[in-house]
Amino acid sequence: MPRADFYLIQKPRFREEPLLLVCELARKAVEAEQWTLVLARDAEQAERLDDLLWSFDDDAYVPHQIAGDEEDELTPVLIAPPEVDAPLRPLVINLRDAAVAGGFERVLEVVPADAAARGPLRERWKQYQARGFELNKHDM
Repeated sequence: MPRADFYLIQKPRFREEPLLLVCELARKAVEAEQWTLVLARDAEQAERLDDLLWSFDDDAYVPHQIAGDEEDELTPVLIAPPEVDAPLRPLVINLRDAAVAGGFERVLEVVPADAAARGPLRERWKQYQARGFELNKHDM
């Protein structure tokens, strides 16, 4: 059964920079040897995440790149802006506005700290639920 995990931003450092939570999730995925696709909202977000993954923790090495070349299939964490059509991987971290469609084992949804921005995520929860996903919520 596929899973959808919703990560609700609570901690001040994640409130200030939500992409730090994405970095932590990507690090955990690499440690668990899970090949991961990050669906970035736009090219600018993809670039910011790419930069942050190099610098967020001096002790962490998260092999990653922005999708779009022949190295994609060799890279454990792939960041895909909307204009790049990258194939889904077993683990998807979704930063876009729509639920992820297609075949994957698990999707991670990052929920903003701003309560006003959580409406679309409630809809997504219902969409995954209707598709028979196991749903989990985590306060971060």
